[in-house]
Amino acid sequence: MIEKNKKEGSSKLLAPLLVVIAASLWAVDGIVLRPSLYSLPVPLVVFVESAVVAILLSPFFIKRLSSLKQLKKKDWLAFFGVALLGGAVGTMAITKALFYVNFINLSVVILLQKLQPVFAISLATIFLKEKLPKEFFLWAGLAILGAYFMTFGFSSPNFSTGDKTTIAALFALLAAFSFSSSTVLSKRALRNVDYEMGTYLRFLFATIIMFIIATTTGDILSLTEITTKQIIIFLIIAFTTGGAAIFLYYYGLKRISASVASICELAFPLTAVVLEYFVHGNILSPVQWIGAAVLLISILKVSGINIPSLINSK
Repeated sequence: MIEKNKKEGSSKLLAPLLVVIAASLWAVDGIVLRPSLYSLPVPLVVFVESAVVAILLSPFFIKRLSSLKQLKKKDWLAFFGVALLGGAVGTMAITKALFYVNFINLSVVILLQKLQPVFAISLATIFLKEKLPKEFFLWAGLAILGAYFMTFGFSSPNFSTGDKTTIAALFALLAAFSFSSSTVLSKRALRNVDYEMGTYLRFLFATIIMFIIATTTGDILSLTEITTKQIIIFLIIAFTTGGAAIFLYYYGLKRISASVASICELAFPLTAVVLEYFVHGNILSPVQWIGAAVLLISILKVSGINIPSLINSK
C-alpha cells in the first residue's frame, strides 16, 4: 500500500512537471530558435514545422493505426479544433507577434500571454465542467501576479514603441485565447486516445490546415527560399520545442486538469525572462526574483490540487 501511494504521488508530481518543461521549451523556441526564421512568411514557418514533426512521427502512426477505431466523431472534431486553434491560429499569431516586435521588445507579448490561464480556466469550467476549489483561485491568482512582477517588476509594460507594438499586442492576445482554447480541447481530444497518437494527430491536422493556408496565400512558393541553416533550425524545433514538447505536454495533460495545466504553462514567461538575462543580458531586479519565487511556489501548490472533471467520468 505504501509503495502504491508513493507511485501515485510521484505520478501526480510528474504530470505537471512535464507540462512545465514543455512550456519552458516553448520559451526557448520563441527567444532562441524562432528568430532565425524571421525572413520567412509566417504561414510557411508554421506549415514546415508541423509537416516535419508529422513526417517524423509517421512510422509510429502506421504502427498504431488500429487505435483510431476508438475515436468517435466528437474526438475527431476536438483534434481538428486543437490543430486549428493551437497548431495553426495560435502558432501563427504568436510567431507574428514576435516578428512584429523583432524579438527585442517582448514585454507586451509576454504580458498578454499571461491572460492564457484566465481564458483556459474559464473555458475548462464551462466545457469540461472542472470544479475549481477556492484554494485553486488563490494560488492561480498569485501565480499570475507573480508572473507579472517577475516580468516587469514595478514598471509598466512598454506600449510606446509604435504601431507595430499595438499590432503585436493584438496578435499576442489572439494567441493567448487560441492556446487556451487548444488546452481545453486537447484535454477532450485525449479522452479516447493515448498521448503518443494524440501528438501525431495534432501535427497531422495542423499540417493539412497550414498547407491549405500557405497555398491560398501563395507563401508555399517561398519553400525554395529556406536556407540550410533554417532547415537545421526546423529539425531542432521538431526534436525539442515542437514535437518533443507537445509529446511531454500531452503526457502531462492527460493526467491533470486543463486548469492546472494552464497555470503550469506560466513556466513560459518564467523561462523567457531567464533567457532574456542570458541572451540579451537583461538582469532581474529583486522584485522580479520575488515574483519568480511566488510563481514557482504557486505552480507547485496548484499542481497538488485535485480538480475533478465530469468529462472524465462519462
